[in-house]
Amino acid sequence: MAQPNVQSLKCVVTGDGAVGKVRISKPTLSSSLSNSIATAVKNLIETDACEFVLRAAPDTRAGWMQEILMVDGKPISLGLWDTAGQEDYDRLRPLSYPQTDVFLLCFSLINPASFDNVRSKWYPEIDHHAPNIPIILVGTKLDLKEEYDRREDAEKNGDRHAFENASKEVKELKEKKRQRPIEFRDGLACAREIGAYKYLVCSALTQSNLKGVFDEAIRAVLNPRPPPKAKKSKCTVL
Repeated sequence: MAQPNVQSLKCVVTGDGAVGKVRISKPTLSSSLSNSIATAVKNLIETDACEFVLRAAPDTRAGWMQEILMVDGKPISLGLWDTAGQEDYDRLRPLSYPQTDVFLLCFSLINPASFDNVRSKWYPEIDHHAPNIPIILVGTKLDLKEEYDRREDAEKNGDRHAFENASKEVKELKEKKRQRPIEFRDGLACAREIGAYKYLVCSALTQSNLKGVFDEAIRAVLNPRPPPKAKKSKCTVL
């Protein structure tokens, strides 16, 4: 039997270290999500072809792995390339950029420095080595952003111990008196400034909106649109 026509796309995940890129780039599908995709594929093709479609091919070399996703009724083979954000890899990292179809440019919603680096470092690097490739700007660690907001609300309502048992990163941000989590409006403005195809937030830990991120990355390739010209203002939070 003929195998289904599965289009292959290359997606490079980039951004500062410790913003959650590894969690995103590792097997992205929970068992329940994989099952839902399997069902969708089975409705699309013959059962004995599903093994071909659902096959995942992890490869630790170059931080690469592959997933099959169903987007708008089409099976897509998405190759995920996780890049190192540390300065030590600045010369090597662009070697993974050729033939990229779409970038996931990630920052942590509770790390303002990683957000600032979107405009000062990551967008210029992508624009230099892979101009005109669509970018999805992704705010990660939504679960920690929501935790911060809950604890802050409790503190405003008189709970002086609201941050005592907070997650490490939440507590560290709270201790930085003049810094706050990145709000959605700030990320959206930054996405417009760099000409990103879309701005999305997600949590790899809880998988909240995780599939949505990859769906939009695929749509950015399948349904391209002329990217708006990037503005010169910086992505900063006052």
